[in-house]
Amino acid sequence: MNLKFLSWNVRGLNAVVKRLQVRNLLRSWKADIVCLQETKLEWITRGTVQSIWSCPYVDWLYLGSDGASGGILLMWDSQVVEKVEEAVGHFSVSCKFKNVGDHFEWAFTGVYGPNLNKRRRLMWEELTGLISWWDLPWCVGGDFNIIRFPSERLGAASFSRAMFDFSDFISLHGLMDIPMARGIYT
Repeated sequence: MNLKFLSWNVRGLNAVVKRLQVRNLLRSWKADIVCLQETKLEWITRGTVQSIWSCPYVDWLYLGSDGASGGILLMWDSQVVEKVEEAVGHFSVSCKFKNVGDHFEWAFTGVYGPNLNKRRRLMWEELTGLISWWDLPWCVGGDFNIIRFPSERLGAASFSRAMFDFSDFISLHGLMDIPMARGIYT
């Protein structure tokens, strides 16, 4: 089964116009699973979800924002995948899914990472705990608020400890870093 994912830092969903823009793009992209970061929404209701994604079989899980920063909304088409378990952390929203068609079980984690280096270690620990808990094939995506290579950010000239930690995390868990589409810099 080929699933279509969308992970996007929307930089706020408070404005009706922004929700309409996101809704129109989601309609054209026809994703099965959508993860939106930096929603800046403390609470997300069914009405909020329906104003963003017109999928009639949408189910969702979220991490509310901390004031006007952060927030993650993970949505999926329940005719395509079934949620088996869920976990909401400080930096992530995760679901253990089972594909409706072939019953394959796997996990997805949506991330919105901290900007401070000292809090990133907590994020790596949270994510490592999730993958060891479920021990399944894992897809993790989102905005980690860190880059792996200086070439990924305009004006970045050298490697930092945080970059090495990000690369170590990817390597340790056997993940693949899929390049960003439609943009050179984050």
